[in-house]
Amino acid sequence: MLNASVQADPSRRLKTRKRPQQVARLGLWLFVINLGIALGAGLYEAQILFPQWLVTLPGSGYEWQAAAAREANVGLRFWVYVTTIPLTLLTLANAIAASRRRGTLRRWWFAAVGLAVMDRAATFSYFVPTMLALMEGNLAQAQAVEIALQWEHLNVFRHLVVLLAWLAALKTFSLIYQQDA
Repeated sequence: MLNASVQADPSRRLKTRKRPQQVARLGLWLFVINLGIALGAGLYEAQILFPQWLVTLPGSGYEWQAAAAREANVGLRFWVYVTTIPLTLLTLANAIAASRRRGTLRRWWFAAVGLAVMDRAATFSYFVPTMLALMEGNLAQAQAVEIALQWEHLNVFRHLVVLLAWLAALKTFSLIYQQDA
């Protein structure tokens, strides 16, 4: 029920209705920005940092450098502040916002959220625990190399999922302004 001041002033009622839309837009803005940062940082990690951890040896072969991975400690120095907490919370907030929409906008928004959920699930169930095990340095070199190579190959698919989530969120972003205009 609206309070008396909102009932007496129709312009205030309109403002009250627009507030949730503005919050949803802000959440979507932050979701798009965070997914873009996550994608760029993930590609940077894969191309620049990971080769310092899984070193290609002359000839053929690899060597896992657990000490280099521990020293970089990107999980605690970077990812926790960019994706672990923020992207997870933004994904949940955007799921709520998407549930309140209808039609094409809702489908694109849920596509973005669903892909982000896939990324979050893969991150928490495989990528983080596997990297922690690799960083401990307790694995035999051959086993560490095998696991690191698998991590690297699966990470390509994770980048693809984040890219698709970002593109779907960008599409949602364009649709929300068309629909709310």
